[in-house]
Amino acid sequence: MSEPPKNLVRTRALSAKDAVRIRHPLNPNADLLMHPLSGLAGMQRAHLNLARLAPGRESFVLHAHGVQEEFLFILEGEGTAQIGEAQVAVGPGDYLGFPTDGTPHHLVNTGTADLVYLMGGERTAIEVSRFPALGKILVMEGDTILVFDESDAERRTVADWIAGDE
Repeated sequence: MSEPPKNLVRTRALSAKDAVRIRHPLNPNADLLMHPLSGLAGMQRAHLNLARLAPGRESFVLHAHGVQEEFLFILEGEGTAQIGEAQVAVGPGDYLGFPTDGTPHHLVNTGTADLVYLMGGERTAIEVSRFPALGKILVMEGDTILVFDESDAERRTVADWIAGDE
């Protein structure tokens, strides 16, 4: 039988050694294994990852998206999602959707087995995220990530850019 087309990713054949290990530089407890399913299939505009989070580990850091919508679909295990101020237990079959409305979110494996989930969303040229608990803003463009302290930002309003009658 011939090789399957590039559009088909057989997740059963993926191993931990094939995964990308993600360690968030602002959270030492963030340790996630991801298989970039959409990338393996050659997709460019949307992304979908198969993620695995060990017991006691966190996905990233509390964050809110400014440009890209994101979703999670829990396949196996148990965890706690922080959504805004709420701490919510999540498990198999739960879907979490995060529009660009500024709602911060975060995922922790609070179970005794790996938390396995699909994570996906949009892939845009630029993403802007806020880390409200850390007072930081992230701007990602391609392979470049800039992190700013919110306290250092010069705050302006739209009115500052509109010329009045002179």
